[in-house]
Amino acid sequence: MEASLLSLASMARICSLKEAINAFVHDGDSVAAEGFSHLIPFAAGHEIIRQRLRDLTLIRLTPDLIYDQMIGAGCARKMIFSWAGNPGVGLSPRFRDATENGWPHNIEIEEHSHAGLTAALTAAAAGLPFGVLLGYFGNDLCKHTKTIAPMTCPFTGREVMTVRAIRPEVAIIHAQHADRQGNVLLWGVTGIQKEVVLAAKRAIVTVEEIREKLEPRPNSIVLPSRILTAVAQVPQGARPSYVMDYYERDDTFYREWDAISQDRERFQNWMRKNVENC
Repeated sequence: MEASLLSLASMARICSLKEAINAFVHDGDSVAAEGFSHLIPFAAGHEIIRQRLRDLTLIRLTPDLIYDQMIGAGCARKMIFSWAGNPGVGLSPRFRDATENGWPHNIEIEEHSHAGLTAALTAAAAGLPFGVLLGYFGNDLCKHTKTIAPMTCPFTGREVMTVRAIRPEVAIIHAQHADRQGNVLLWGVTGIQKEVVLAAKRAIVTVEEIREKLEPRPNSIVLPSRILTAVAQVPQGARPSYVMDYYERDDTFYREWDAISQDRERFQNWMRKNVENC
């Protein structure tokens, strides 16, 4: 009986997205909403905007449109990232307006390379204090990012770079399937979704479908319920990014966003109509 209760206590809560964000994301949290071009958790980001969460540290390899929207909506205090822009189109106007002009307010930035930020999150996932890589050479990131430092390899004498582990309060990812026990299955381009879930104190997963049973897929990842905090069924939850075997990337919207986000008033009108009042 005790073992059964322990098992239930460690299972992810299956609930609505609104309930998950309300219960497990708080003002001032560090939030890593991952998905490397694929499976980007847009619906979760929009729910954070609707709940008017503030002073967040936003963490992503590529902030994409979702962090541009969250910054413009006033959610962010800081961004930790390794590339900022509208993939395939250009820059991130709301991010630039915040850093260059302080609108809607100033945000702090911490910049890494893709490999460096991956190493920082992977180190946290493994319970290590820092990651090690042969990176950051040939650029000035070491001069501007205090969480990067060189060290001498104790075995070879070669100089390597270290990056302090990043342990987010909350990880948010999107996936294809979950079962009714809260186990999650994702496949396709999986980026560092697994690592960020293991690194974080709490993990929220939105999924296209909740099924009775998970069916194995080639090159898929299973995240057991015991390492997750909440699972919410949110069909189309990654649009306008794509979900393998469900829908394609909305390239038209990515191009349209460039014009929408250039102007503050147009951006605010779009957000009210398509996010805040939905």
